[in-house]
Amino acid sequence: MIDVPKFRKSLSYAFKGLKILVVSENNARIHLVATAGVAVAGYFFDVTKNEWLWLALAVALVWLAEAMNTAIEKLVDLVSPEYHPLAGQVKDLTAAAVLITALFALLVAGIVFGGAVIQRLDFG
Repeated sequence: MIDVPKFRKSLSYAFKGLKILVVSENNARIHLVATAGVAVAGYFFDVTKNEWLWLALAVALVWLAEAMNTAIEKLVDLVSPEYHPLAGQVKDLTAAAVLITALFALLVAGIVFGGAVIQRLDFG
């Protein structure tokens, strides 16, 4: 049987984490604006269900990477408050993970919106 109160408590922790992410991380706020932009563009260009799925996957991956990056950075700061080269490398590697997912998201957006933009601007 599902323990509903326990599930609600878990959800409250997850939403608390989202709030921490958006309030404390500038890049998360950038992702929030980009997410809204993708939603507006998707509506404006009337993307297909399949295109929405690709866009949603890309957006979710960026948010996942950013949340994991933030969590790992905070953990590294906790266990290594003084500078250590390995701690710096861990932070750099998690930042690279965010960059990789953001580049994937840009590729998806380019594929989904590129043709539509060209048609709207009548370049073709």
